[in-house]
Amino acid sequence: MSLLSDRQKEELHKSVLEYLHANNFTDAFNSLKSDAGLEYTPDPKSKYAGLLEKKWTSVIRLQKKIMDLENRNATLQEELSLSPAKRAAMQADWVPRAPASYSLQGHRLPVLKVAFHPTFNLIASASEDTTVKIWDWETGEFERTLKGHTRAVNDVDFDSKGNLLVTCSSDLFIKIWDVQNEWKNTKTFPGHEHTVSSVRFMPGDQHIVSASRDRTIRIFDIATTHLVRTIHGHADWVRCVTPSDDGRLIASCSTDQTARISDPLNGEMKMEFRGHEHVIEVVVFAPIAAYPAIRELAGIPNTDRSKRPGAFIATGSRDKTIKLWDVQSGQMLRSLPGHDNWVRALVFHPTGKFLLSASDDYTIRVWELTTGRCVKTVQAHSHFVTCLAWGRQTTAKSSGDGSQTNGASDGKGEPEKIVNVVASGSVDQSIKIWLP
Repeated sequence: MSLLSDRQKEELHKSVLEYLHANNFTDAFNSLKSDAGLEYTPDPKSKYAGLLEKKWTSVIRLQKKIMDLENRNATLQEELSLSPAKRAAMQADWVPRAPASYSLQGHRLPVLKVAFHPTFNLIASASEDTTVKIWDWETGEFERTLKGHTRAVNDVDFDSKGNLLVTCSSDLFIKIWDVQNEWKNTKTFPGHEHTVSSVRFMPGDQHIVSASRDRTIRIFDIATTHLVRTIHGHADWVRCVTPSDDGRLIASCSTDQTARISDPLNGEMKMEFRGHEHVIEVVVFAPIAAYPAIRELAGIPNTDRSKRPGAFIATGSRDKTIKLWDVQSGQMLRSLPGHDNWVRALVFHPTGKFLLSASDDYTIRVWELTTGRCVKTVQAHSHFVTCLAWGRQTTAKSSGDGSQTNGASDGKGEPEKIVNVVASGSVDQSIKIWLP
């Protein structure tokens, strides 16, 4: 007994006839027409033209969706069957997996940076379209657009309390936005002589540090907008700058293929890192939670139990590699090849077990720090992945509700809850939100 109605059979036959006619299968066309007893004249404008191909590709897409859902269901079933302790460990070690929970659309040009608010469920995205957009990452809803820059907005960062947002642009300006006052642009910092490519709040939130195509790093006082210090040293465009957690060191990287550690108090260079064969796009300090894994990877004796911030950095380059470095000695500890194109962004996992990277090969990759192996590749976007951010950690007491902590503390004996959310941005103009 046929599964198709007479009408469905007729539509299928006509679709097949259109396909055979379009591909010049004349004998097969005449044979089917005769066997089916159809009087049908092919017409490229009819609804049957191309219908078979459309149905075929939609079936392929549905099959892929079904397989993704089945895999996700199997993973969830496996997690449910685990003991509470093992399930808790898996939740703490969570890394992004496809598909993304949300795809945020609204920018008209590539998304260049994303930043999570430290306490609210908000994320800011900076774009080449000259705007910053604010989104609710829990619901995927658009909140507002911040306008003020006249060229591409290259970086965005919240202060530690989430009261202020800082942005920098190719229009040579840095701007401060007051989150609690309707996101108004309250301060503008001139000073750089070319594109401002990177900006960060310094610990303590009294200063910002910026990097520019004018080859300098600059530190500004937020209250007065005065330039406090200009740091020279790089021979070309400074692509990225970031302070250590205690603010005693600044890491930077450049088109000159080097990364540097500088003292923000006097501008003195502490260390220079050479080894990449192309522009270095990104540099990040490793969190203290990652130190044991990095030491194991590098074969550094366990007798070294230093917990000072800024002991290790990771760099990502257009040479398609990621490199881990010892800040004190300047020694390269390990090179992580695997991406098929430029490496644009790096973030360490809150547990310190993994390093996540984003690349122009459209992927996010997860690297196990103890072994240096790529343990997961996520096909993240339909174009270059330009940026990556992990949800900020919020201080919270253990509630006994299964919430996981990474063992870190805020100094008051209260562990910090791991926020399992990752955001990525792309040249495809979207921001993807990755949730468990």
